[in-house]
Amino acid sequence: MKLDTSIALMERARKIIPAGVNSPVRAYLSVGGHPPFIREAKGAYITDVDGNTYIDYVASWGPMILGHAHPRVVEALNDATRRGTSYGAPTPLEVEMAEEIVAAVPSMDWVRMVSSGTEATMSALRLARGYTGHNKIIKFEGCYHGHVDSLLVKAGSGGMTFGTPDSAGVPQGLARETLVARYNDLTSVEELFMNYPGEIAAVIVEPIAGNMGMIPPGAGFLEGLRDMTRKNGALLIFDEVITGFRVGLSGAQGLYGIDPDMTCLGKIIGGGLPVGAFGGKSDIMKAIAPLGPVYQAGTLSGNPLAVTAGLTTLRILKEEGVYKQLEEKAAYLAKGVKTAFKDAGISIQSHRVGSMFCNFFTDTPVRDYDTAKASDTGLFGRYFTGMLNEGIYMAPSQFETGFVSLAHTREDLDRTIEAVSKVLRGL
Repeated sequence: MKLDTSIALMERARKIIPAGVNSPVRAYLSVGGHPPFIREAKGAYITDVDGNTYIDYVASWGPMILGHAHPRVVEALNDATRRGTSYGAPTPLEVEMAEEIVAAVPSMDWVRMVSSGTEATMSALRLARGYTGHNKIIKFEGCYHGHVDSLLVKAGSGGMTFGTPDSAGVPQGLARETLVARYNDLTSVEELFMNYPGEIAAVIVEPIAGNMGMIPPGAGFLEGLRDMTRKNGALLIFDEVITGFRVGLSGAQGLYGIDPDMTCLGKIIGGGLPVGAFGGKSDIMKAIAPLGPVYQAGTLSGNPLAVTAGLTTLRILKEEGVYKQLEEKAAYLAKGVKTAFKDAGISIQSHRVGSMFCNFFTDTPVRDYDTAKASDTGLFGRYFTGMLNEGIYMAPSQFETGFVSLAHTREDLDRTIEAVSKVLRGL
């Protein structure tokens, strides 16, 4: 596989863009080698500037649940573009989008559109603080909620301590308002509520962790968070930027039967265009300006192109049998890959929820950040490179999630499983 044009583009990019990329993981620093620069995408395939075509399991990090350039989405966007690309004013489309979201996600009475998942979580936290009058937030180690200052923190010496900045430029004083607990560990959350009574505004969590690899919630974990937040007068915020409309029409909260106070959405609701949303109970959302004192605004919020692509995507997802197809495709792929690893004598922890999947290169069960970090990242890097050379495009990090789309065919899945077997024989 030749990447001559991609390598030349990276050399140009590094002269004017930090590390040559506009989002860190794209630099391939954790896996080595050179990232292919993508020219186009269609269905389950992406093609780089050197003419190499790959079966895609990154799916633009989740949004492309229908596959790339779905004909109905493209047609809708073409029509919308002819009417103008941005108005900075209310449109009928954003009302329709809000109605679709509220109908699908029962916990959301009201919703406000924004332009990214980061903006959604940032706004939800500000609203939680303004509504409750409390300042502290509990997050979980290994859960990523966008590059919001107050959420770029790690546990330091443990969940009982204040967080320390995980990025330069985050003030220590701001980091002190963020408490870090352990995912799938209710005791660590309970201890924080005991140590800071009446100070915690909200608990924010990925109901299915998708940013330390994919880790499902343990039995009773989400239920415990719901009970604990209610008992302590704090809000429960589900960050469903990844899981929203991915694991089911009602997201992870519908899958597990949990009723959070607020929900953050993104990715799929934009159909591949930049978008985000946050919403929740009406009494909480009434605190948002101009009805209440919590300010939030955005020039491109409810952008007609993003809403058009998102609406078209959501309406296709509502059609009969769609999620059944996704489940069957992902289950088939996961089973085949797991068998290939077993036949090769390599231990992995294979996780899957709906069309999300992840394989951790470790023989230790993975349930939180610490156990995820036990993975053999060197072995993963060699596996990743081998798969890329076989025409399989995966996330360039052990700690990311893979996605199956409606566009993947049985032939695509079989070819992927065959590639896994071939690569493992060469490790």
